[in-house]
Amino acid sequence: MPEGPSLVILKNAVQMFKGQKVIAVSGNTSIDKDAIRDLEVIDFKTWGKHFLICFKNFTVRIHLLMFGSYAINERKGRPERLSLQFANGELNFYTCSVQVIEEPLNEVYDWAADVLNDNWDAKAARKKLKAQPGTLVCDALFDQNIFAGVGNIIKNEVLFRIKVSPLTTIGDLPPRKLTEMIHEARNYSFDFLEWKKAFELKKHWLVYTKKICPRDKTAIIKKHLGKTNRRSFYCPVCQIKYDALK
Repeated sequence: MPEGPSLVILKNAVQMFKGQKVIAVSGNTSIDKDAIRDLEVIDFKTWGKHFLICFKNFTVRIHLLMFGSYAINERKGRPERLSLQFANGELNFYTCSVQVIEEPLNEVYDWAADVLNDNWDAKAARKKLKAQPGTLVCDALFDQNIFAGVGNIIKNEVLFRIKVSPLTTIGDLPPRKLTEMIHEARNYSFDFLEWKKAFELKKHWLVYTKKICPRDKTAIIKKHLGKTNRRSFYCPVCQIKYDALK
C-alpha cells in the first residue's frame, strides 16, 4: 500500500494539470464520469493515503488500496479504474478505490492528523493516543485518525528508531518514548519522502524486511501483530517491550 509520502510525490508530479480542463474521462469506475468531463481541476491535495482531485463543487478521492498504482502520460496495458484526459496529457489510475466527496474538504478531513501536512498537531496526536492506553503501538501508528499517511514501512522503522517493541501498549510506554514515537512518525515520513524522490528508499531500511539487527546482530523477528495483523519486523534485544506493572 502506498504510504503518505508517495502520494505527496504524486501530487507534485501532476501540477501541470492544475487549472486544466478534463476533456475526456474513461475507466471502469462506477462514479458519474460525465459529471467530470469539461470541468477544470481546481487543485490536487493529499490527506494521508488519500489523493484528492478537486473540482469546483466536489472532489474525486483516490485510494490506491494495497496494490493500486497510477501512470502519468502513459498507459499500463490493463484496464484503468479512472482515466482523465487533458489537452496537455493524461492521468490514469489502476486497481484503486474511486469516490466522490461532495462536502467541503475541511469538513471531511482533519488536516492536523496528516503527518506531512503543515497543520500537523503533535499535541492533538498525544491526546488521542493517551485516550487508548490498551492499544499496541504497532496498531496506534496505523491509526489514520492520528497518523494519517503512516503505513507499514514507516511503522516498523519508527519503532526501530526509538527502540520500542511493537508489543508495547500505549499505556505502558514511558512519556519520553511516547514523545519520541510522535516525533519520529512525522520525522521519518519526511525522510521517506526525500529518499523516495531520490529513488533510494530501500537502502535506508534498517529493520523492514531485514533478517539481522544492524545494532546488535541479533536475528530479527517477523510476525503479523495487532488488530491490523500487518507484518512487524523487530529486534527482541534492542527494541524493549515496556510493561508498567514490572
